[in-house]
Amino acid sequence: MSRHASSQQSKDSQQYQLVPSESPADQARSLTQNNKDQLIHSLRTHKVNTITELRRIERIFAHLDSEEVAEPITSAWAYYVNSNNLLNELRGLTRDIPFSSECLDEAKALVVADPASARSWNYCWLVLAKIEKESLILKYARALASKRSTWGDRQPTKEDAKKFISATIAEWNFAVRQLLKHWDIAPSTTGD
Repeated sequence: MSRHASSQQSKDSQQYQLVPSESPADQARSLTQNNKDQLIHSLRTHKVNTITELRRIERIFAHLDSEEVAEPITSAWAYYVNSNNLLNELRGLTRDIPFSSECLDEAKALVVADPASARSWNYCWLVLAKIEKESLILKYARALASKRSTWGDRQPTKEDAKKFISATIAEWNFAVRQLLKHWDIAPSTTGD
């Protein structure tokens, strides 16, 4: 390797740090008003569109305790869910049996209709938690197994349908749980 290539590689690794060296609390303390404004702008313009990046910003904002950041992060979570970014991430984790958009739509409707939803600002977490709490995966795995289009030209046996339902439940539960792992504790205003 040439000296120039080695120097360039060292410069690149210093410039692009994958894991922040500071905790979210330290990042919040060192956050300038300009940096905060940039984060708020990125939320409002939907430049941040993955659960990982939204959580990174949410962790920093949690230490600011500022009304100024509450609305942008709440709106960003709603946009993330309603613009199919959540569905896309779920489907990225369920390549064998793509996650059901109908399941996600029902969870969203249940969250909107639930007065207890006011306990969190985080629409994404509420929707994922509702999928688990209401056993929506089982319901939609059964519905998918009963669709003629799932099986093509053949009629499944009861055993085939049971295996398919089990595989669907396992894959979809894995995806939902993977995304829920982004929260160590529930993002709740009541502690529930």
